[in-house]
Amino acid sequence: MRLGTLIGFLAIIISLYILWRIKQVLLLAFAAVVFATAINQLVKLLQKKFKLNRKVAIAISVSGVLIFIIGFIALVIPPFIEQFQELVTLVPVGLEQLSSWNNWLNNLLPNDLIEDFRGLESFTQNIQSWANGLIGNFFDLFSSTLGGVLNSLLVIVVTIMLLANPAPYRQIFLLMFPAFYRQRVQTILKKCEKNLGGWAVGILFNMAAIAILSGIGLWTLGVRLPLANSLLAGILTFIPNLGPVLSVIPPTAMALLDAPWKAAAVVILYIVIQQVESNILTPIVMKRQVSLLPAVTLLSQVSFAVFFGILGLFLALPITVVAQVWLKEILVKDILDRW
Repeated sequence: MRLGTLIGFLAIIISLYILWRIKQVLLLAFAAVVFATAINQLVKLLQKKFKLNRKVAIAISVSGVLIFIIGFIALVIPPFIEQFQELVTLVPVGLEQLSSWNNWLNNLLPNDLIEDFRGLESFTQNIQSWANGLIGNFFDLFSSTLGGVLNSLLVIVVTIMLLANPAPYRQIFLLMFPAFYRQRVQTILKKCEKNLGGWAVGILFNMAAIAILSGIGLWTLGVRLPLANSLLAGILTFIPNLGPVLSVIPPTAMALLDAPWKAAAVVILYIVIQQVESNILTPIVMKRQVSLLPAVTLLSQVSFAVFFGILGLFLALPITVVAQVWLKEILVKDILDRW
């Protein structure tokens, strides 16, 4: 092996090691890019509708987002925390209620069907312990300390910097490619921005719609803690496939404390809402999004969660959106299609 080849190989290994060590910073930087792209859609809208200067549009957009976040925290978070604390207490009780139904089923069903339900008690116990751990993780997430606050401030500052003057950062990124290919990379970056912006608009629309529909449905059914459960459903919509499954557990456990029919009604309600999202809401916004295969979405979420933790899970979908654009443009169009 030549000396130059060896040095190049070692340089690649060292670079990969450094990137792995700073993976958390890179994820936070990508989160800032996602937020900047989303807010930039609002900036462009203000510039187009009201003919505003970009700096003025950025100031209005950032101020509006910050006011919305502060208002959301002031008006919603205190009652949400109060209801969430009650939720932590009541969910295990509801799951214990499900375990007590095992005896009722044994008395009601014929003997030849009892065998099918013998594992119900152990199953519900496993569900209860899993739910307790899940709730504990969510409580830790919402009560995160100084590290989470500093990370949030870092993302906010970098987002504002990217919005204010994105050109230098784009130029630095372009310098990583050969001169003859930089124009092509510029085109790919524009497609990434378009698809990422469309995804951001679509997911925010879906989250708001799911939260509103869930809140109305739970309030109509008389389920306890409708605010906490509906907000949780909206937030978890950010995580396709896994989020809707997780969001149905707390309200179902709440309903079990009142009556079995109410628990069944909650499950049916959430199934109907997810069908509305899949068949009505998603097609409306899909024209602005990158079409991702369900299996690819699920595998990307699991992979990023394993390697990067909770932040990787939340950023799995936007990363997949960007990665799909790069693979399609470079690997497929520029390499494979030319063979």
